[in-house]
Amino acid sequence: MNLTSQELLSLFKNMCEFDRTLGLDLRVNESGHLEYDLEVQEQHTSRPGISHGGVLAGMMDAVLGITALEKAVSIGKLCSTVEFKINFLQPAKVGDLLRGNAKIDFVGKSLVVTSGEILSQTTIVAKGQGTFNLYDLDQENLKKYLP
Repeated sequence: MNLTSQELLSLFKNMCEFDRTLGLDLRVNESGHLEYDLEVQEQHTSRPGISHGGVLAGMMDAVLGITALEKAVSIGKLCSTVEFKINFLQPAKVGDLLRGNAKIDFVGKSLVVTSGEILSQTTIVAKGQGTFNLYDLDQENLKKYLP
């Protein structure tokens, strides 16, 4: 199954409840790749005015993962997180509009490695790296999520 970025965007928005719960907005950027945006809200805080690290960790896993998923689907696979690491560099504050993007570092027979960052305007808030397991795509199961 070969999906365009727009089709993958639609599929993932239909499937991923966690992203909606967190408030992540998945979109296609100018170069045709998927990115995440998040406006930090009071509900994301762990102390007055500052986002909880778990919100950024969840966003980073999503950012790294959607990049791996774009590649996986292009070769007829799906993927799941094996591990990821995150470095928190700056606090994210209520009202900040965060943007996450990533790139592919490695694709093997069974693993994809991605690296990415979360920015608030031009300030890097966090950097991360993830490893994702490739597995066979169950096309019948996916059909219920396609528009």
